Amino acid sequence: MTDSAMGAPGLTLRPRAGRPYRFDPGALCLELLPTGGYARYAAYEVLHTPVDLVRWAGESRLPDGLSLSVSTQELRRAHELRAALWNLAVARAHGRPFDPADLTTVNAAAAEPPLVPRVAVDSGTLAWGPDATGTALLSTVARDAVELFTGPYADRIRECGSDNCKLLFVDTSRPGRRRWCAMERCGNLHKVRAHRARHATADG
Repeated sequence: MTDSAMGAPGLTLRPRAGRPYRFDPGALCLELLPTGGYARYAAYEVLHTPVDLVRWAGESRLPDGLSLSVSTQELRRAHELRAALWNLAVARAHGRPFDPADLTTVNAAAAEPPLVPRVAVDSGTLAWGPDATGTALLSTVARDAVELFTGPYADRIRECGSDNCKLLFVDTSRPGRRRWCAMERCGNLHKVRAHRARHATADG
């Protein structure tokens, strides 16, 4: 389960066990991945209805103020796009070639008209065009993926270094040494395990 935190990019993930924690994957397209999936990840599904996809858009790093309408068919396409993005991000993280079928899914979504940003007349701030659709949302997500997979951070896509965490993120740190989805979760758990292992060795 996810929700947003004001003023900071990324999501608050709420695992079934343990405390909520902040996770910033560094890209809009990768924010879609923690919403569930197929096979063993089906248990983590949160996009059950079109309203859930609307809620995710409001929690994502997209600017506020988006008025969105999503159909059941668009929700199904969101699941398909998410699966393709997951496969592509994992392939990039592990230096494997892309599956052409996954690229076809992303490229097809990116070919649709995206969400339309504009300057609000009354405030001069960023606003969204009216009557946004799920298709436009998915196009925006897919275009973000195209930019990520072909841009300067394409080789910085990482999988969390924890043995039991598969979250994917873009390492935007200057040294390029980010290992964990979040230091407050997997990073700290690793430190605790290492500390216990050192003490067990010393005691033995």
